[in-house]
Amino acid sequence: MCLSIPMQIVSLEGPDLAIVERRQGPSLLREQVNLMLIGPQPPGTWILVALGLAREVLDDQERALIEDALAALASSRAGSYDPSQHFTDLGSRFHAPSGRP
Repeated sequence: MCLSIPMQIVSLEGPDLAIVERRQGPSLLREQVNLMLIGPQPPGTWILVALGLAREVLDDQERALIEDALAALASSRAGSYDPSQHFTDLGSRFHAPSGRP
């Protein structure tokens, strides 16, 4: 299984290649990715990347949802997951109706 993560294009290295980066805690992840699936994109564009391949262009709303899911995963791995802090876009969709456990 691979996990796609949001990364921002910082420079173009040709028509099909870009340098992207993402801040992850104190670290800065930087890599070269292939843009053939999404076409050339300007620097500053956020894209979804997996295994060196840009899969799709992200708008701010999609990126926020993915960042929230990644934060939930990180807090779960750290043993500090609090469901009230993540996936707030789901609202009460998964809460039991009142009067039921």
